Formats: sequence, C-alpha cells, structure tokens
Amino acid sequence: MTGLNEIISTFSYEDQQKFITYLEKKNKRKDTKNVQLFNLLLKDELNSNEICTKLYKNTKKGAYHALRKRLHESLIDFTANQRLQEEGSVNMQIIKYILASKSFLQQKQYKVAYKILDKAEVLAIEHSLFALQNEIYHTKIQYAYANPLAKIDALTLKFKNNQKNIQLEDELNIVYAKIRQTLNSISYKGEVLDFQTILHNTLKQHSIDINDSMSFKSLYQLVTISSISAFITKDYLKIEPFLIDTYKSIISHKNKEKQLFYHIQILYAIANALFRNKKFKESLQYLELMVQHMNLKKKKYHNTFKLKYHLLKALNHNYSNEQDKAIQILEPVIRPKHQDTETLLDIRLSLIVFHFQKNELKKAHSLISKFYHTDPWYTEKAGKEWVIKKNLIEILLHIELQNINLVESKLLSFKRSYYPYLISINQQRVITYLSFIEMYYKHPENVTTDAFKNKVENAFNWLETHKEDIFVISFYSYLKSKMHNTNLFQVTLQLIKQAQLELTNS
Repeated sequence: MTGLNEIISTFSYEDQQKFITYLEKKNKRKDTKNVQLFNLLLKDELNSNEICTKLYKNTKKGAYHALRKRLHESLIDFTANQRLQEEGSVNMQIIKYILASKSFLQQKQYKVAYKILDKAEVLAIEHSLFALQNEIYHTKIQYAYANPLAKIDALTLKFKNNQKNIQLEDELNIVYAKIRQTLNSISYKGEVLDFQTILHNTLKQHSIDINDSMSFKSLYQLVTISSISAFITKDYLKIEPFLIDTYKSIISHKNKEKQLFYHIQILYAIANALFRNKKFKESLQYLELMVQHMNLKKKKYHNTFKLKYHLLKALNHNYSNEQDKAIQILEPVIRPKHQDTETLLDIRLSLIVFHFQKNELKKAHSLISKFYHTDPWYTEKAGKEWVIKKNLIEILLHIELQNINLVESKLLSFKRSYYPYLISINQQRVITYLSFIEMYYKHPENVTTDAFKNKVENAFNWLETHKEDIFVISFYSYLKSKMHNTNLFQVTLQLIKQAQLELTNS
C-alpha cells in the first residue's frame, strides 16, 4: 500500500466529500485531474498503470507521478487544516486571552485583565493545556501586588501543582517511548528482555507514581504501558482492576470527548483485557461503548478502529459458542485494504482458527494458502509471536488434511527457525507441545492410552486454567481432543467454562 492509499484509507465518508470540495476550490484549471485520481484511489479497483492509462489515455508516467505528488501534498495540507480547525481554536483563544490581559495589565486595567485571565484559566484546565496554564499563573503571580483580591499563596500552590503536571506528562511521555521501543525489540525483533524489570526500573528512574493525578493523555499512556506488560507476561488478570479503575477516573474528565481518540483506545484496552480473562459478556459491553464512541463526531475515528473492534467482537462470540456469528463478523472485513496491517493479519488468522475449530478444513486451508509472504515479512508486520502461531496452526491443519510431506517439511522448518528462540525466552512448553503433536502424527494409535495422557499431564508446567492464556488453551484443546477422541471445539469450550468457574470461585 502506497503513502497515498494509506492516507486515504483513514478518511471517513465526510472527510472524502470535504476533501473533494477542497480540491475543487483549489483548482484554477478545469482540466486538473486530481479529483479524478482521488476518486479512482477511493474505489481501489485499478493498479497504478491502469489508473495512469485511464487518466491520460496512454502511459504518461511523468505527468502521472507529478499528479500523485501534488495530490499527496494536498492531502497533507487538508489533514493539517482539519486538525487546526478542530484543536487549534481553543489554544488560539487562550493565547488571545493571555495577550489581551497583558495589554490591559500594562495599562493598569487590573480588574479587567484578571477577569480575562480567569476565563483563560478555565479553558486551559478543561483541556489539560498545562503549558498555557503555566503562563496564566505566571502572569497572575507577577501582577498579584496590584490586585487586592489575588491570593498569592493559593496562586503559588496552583502554579507549583501545574508544574508537577507538566513534569509528569513529560516524564511519562519519555517512559512511554522507551517501553514502546522495548516492545518492538521483544515482539518484532525477537530479542530476549526482562520486560517487567525494565518497566519497574523505567518508572522508578523517572519518579512516576501511578497514583499521581494525570492528564487524559497521561492516563492513556499508562494504560497502554500496562497493556504492553500484560501482552508480554500474558497476565491480564493483574492489570484488569487497574484498567477499569483508570477508566472510572477518565470518564470524570470534562475533556473526555475532546480527546476522543484516546478514549476509544482505552475502551479497546479494557475490552481486550476482559476477553483475555474469559469475561466475554463484560468485554462485549465495553466494545459496545467503544463503537458508540467510534460513531461520535460524525464517525471521525470509525475507520481507524473498525478492524480492532470487529476482531475482538468476533473472538468474544467465538469463545461464547457462537462460531457462525463470529465468522459472519469477520468475513466482510477480511478483504478490503486497510492501513492497520497487523490487525488485518490477526483477522485472517482468527478466521482460519474459527473454521479449523468448526472442522471446515478446506475453508481454513483456502485462507491459509493466501499467506504468500515470507516469515521475515510477517515478523516485520505482525511480530514473531504471530508468525509462530501461524506456523503451528498450519502444521495442525496439514495433519488433519493428511498432507504427509507438508507436515514433515513444516515441522523441520519450524524446529530449525524457532526452537533456539523459544528456548531463549523460556518457552520450552511450545517445544514440548509440538513434540506431542509429532508423536500423535506419527503414532495416532498411542494418543488415547493412559501412558500418553500421563506423559502429557506431567510434561507441562501448568498454570491454573483461569490464569492460562486463552490462545494457549485453544492449542492444548487440540491435543486433548485427540487424547479423548472428542470434538475439538467442545473441548475448548469445556476448558473455557472451567476457567470461568475457577475465576468466580477465586
């Protein structure tokens, strides 16, 4: 996907219409082809050469590339102007108030000036604009001697508390950047790092107390850091109370609708944690809140989050014994291009799993055969863990389809490519799991024996079921279904119910 396509894919229908109007007003000549190019890219039916031919009736590559460049610049200008209109007006209003008040202060019109500064302060607090608050308090303190109503101690306290907010936001921003970089090293490059220690040390290094009062953005960043921690450790139970308590703090913020993007992100993080903890009804409730917010401001962020929303909704329905509904949710969103490549790949892999669990092996195979890129390409786009899952699913699928030669080659390739990495991150149980799968594949007659079952039971370092990762449960269910000669999906649901019961009683 090119830069043009990526930008256009983020536009809502209203944005598309506004941009066309923007181009038409900007065009000084009637033969300008930028609107035509934009409409063709929107349809996403033709490749670059076909679009060039349609626009110029020949292959005028120079003219076509110049047109694309001009459209790209127009898209950036339009997007920037839109953001300025949405977010810049408040900042400009506060700055105008500050400038006007300073003018009146210099003219010794102190009462008028302080009234204007009070208005500026209310706006700055409402929008968590700490830098502008700093300037307001600085000015009020500077001229406090001339205002009999000014309470210097109260102003000083406000000023110092605001400076703490500025420092906290700056420090948390640095921590957020460091943790995101660490996640990239762990998940995408395959480096082996002690994430929990890094998180603890980084927060301590920057003197960040999670009980401090934070801005909306800071709360979002802390939620994201916590979600990353859970992703690495697979311990979503630990962060669930924090996420929900944090959200309760967030909804009390007056500026929650003005920072809608962060609000949606947090709702998704909570819904995801609840799903991973097998609390499907609660997860769906937060997803309903999420889509309600996605539809605000004329669906401004609907396209940005729609893939994440559909994927998590489908996963909840699948593990709530509603497979058909889960498949129906994902099938319409699997084909269209989208800038969120990682989620699109998750959707495709999840749909394969749904069909596999439903014993629709041909459909699963048809979908997995469309993964035509190399493992390094998928590692770059979705991370090493995703690639390992894909390869494991592929091995299981070929076993079920009795593709003997493919099973052998896939097993050999997996061992060569991923065993050293799995050992280095202390995930030997994946290797143990695959060894049992290989035993089953080579000697299926032994899998139902007590000796085999005991060997499996003693081989793994099992967590309590409610603490076990839901995707780990899904893989184990395949092996258990073979040991007991039962239906794969029913075994999966039984283990999920067991986990839910343990959670209720814990």
